[in-house]
Amino acid sequence: MKRALGLIAGLILGISITGYSQVFDSPPRDGVYDKIHTREKKPVPYAPLREADVFWVKRVWRVIDFREKQNHPFYYPTEPAQGRTNFMTMLVSALKEGSLLAFDGMDDEFKKPRTWEELEKSMVSKDTLSIEDPDNPGFFKDTVMDRSLDVSKVKKLRIKEEWFIDKQRSVQDVRILGFCPVLDAVDEQGNYKGTQPLFWIYFPDARQVMAKTEVYNAKNDAERRTWDDIFWKRMFFSYVTKESNVYDRGIGEYSSGMDALYEAERVKEEIFKQEHDMWEF
Repeated sequence: MKRALGLIAGLILGISITGYSQVFDSPPRDGVYDKIHTREKKPVPYAPLREADVFWVKRVWRVIDFREKQNHPFYYPTEPAQGRTNFMTMLVSALKEGSLLAFDGMDDEFKKPRTWEELEKSMVSKDTLSIEDPDNPGFFKDTVMDRSLDVSKVKKLRIKEEWFIDKQRSVQDVRILGFCPVLDAVDEQGNYKGTQPLFWIYFPDARQVMAKTEVYNAKNDAERRTWDDIFWKRMFFSYVTKESNVYDRGIGEYSSGMDALYEAERVKEEIFKQEHDMWEF
């Protein structure tokens, strides 16, 4: 009898352990339903466009500053959380796994492709630190150390886009051609030294990756956008830094301070008026 009870107890214990291990093979679902919409989402296709349909085009370069309140989803969360990642984390992950092709940071015409290994080497910064000499205690010497890119330091994104009027559909439309993360360069004292463009990404190729990555929606957690939605619906704040011109120069090369802001507003106003005048009778 005792032997039979022991066998039963062992069987029950074995079943309990097996069930316990099966339950914890994967983490519990963090939510009330399985999210499949974003994983299966595809980008909205562009409307067909022929050269004969376009009778006006304006090429514009913009900057999205992540520090602007409307642009905070580009920067946060600094670490992946609740199925969300920030914009740079998404880009770096896609580049590492080969889902995206990057181009040289100074090449906004997408002619110089770069592998992730090449990009990684170019994004390594050198810091000079005073380290105590182990063979001579109390004596410190300057040592140069390599530091890999910290994506949290990227706070700006350049955008290259074209505004055009499609007479076939009778609309003014815009299409983004590419974007480039920009790093603010500083010296050892933290003084601003300028900007360092990291790499260019051809926007149409990036849409497949961006359409499968969630972006925070402050109004409704059940209706989160994707990065493709953010760009498609122009849900960001930006300012103009350059328009196509005979000198191929940016606004900052001939204006500064308030004059540069006024010049950027003039470019936006001209684009608005172009559409407005199209419907003026």
